[in-house]
Amino acid sequence: MEYILNSLQEAQETLNKTLNDESFLTALFEATDCLTKTFEGDGRVMSCGNGGSLCDSMHFAEELTGRYRKDRRPLGATSIMDPSHMSCVANDFGYEHIFSRFVEGWGKKGDTLLAISTSGNSENVIKAVESAKSKGMNTIGLLGKDGGRLKDMVDFSLIVPSNITDRIQEVHIKCIHIMIEGIERKLFPENYL
Repeated sequence: MEYILNSLQEAQETLNKTLNDESFLTALFEATDCLTKTFEGDGRVMSCGNGGSLCDSMHFAEELTGRYRKDRRPLGATSIMDPSHMSCVANDFGYEHIFSRFVEGWGKKGDTLLAISTSGNSENVIKAVESAKSKGMNTIGLLGKDGGRLKDMVDFSLIVPSNITDRIQEVHIKCIHIMIEGIERKLFPENYL
């Protein structure tokens, strides 16, 4: 029972630290605005990450193309997770290029990349951000720990104040839901009457 209480208390402490981090809240607001403007400009949003962060990337995209709280038109979002693409690129170019090759092929100026890395140091996510920047895309980093190398590379850096991966991921999914709600509130205000 003690580990359960400890886990929930750690989660609460991490969320409280995040709630009291004004720069984090500002970056979250600005990132949400960036995503909204991407869709208003008929742009696309791509997302990427490894392991649990890839699952969060997929969750983010499916909520935008599918349905969040109420029915509305789909929004152009995709998670970079096609297994044939990933295995081909990993085999031919190296695992560090699995996301960047996709961004190079599909990204265009005005699109946005959501880069998810709890450490901020995932080489394949870093290369995706580099590719996105070279294409004139906007970049958002959902990060943790000290933000790693991605902290200063992305346009909007959301660093969860924790060194524990699962606590970071728990706040990342909250951010994903908040961003989607913010996008919907602007583009589909009728869903929030």
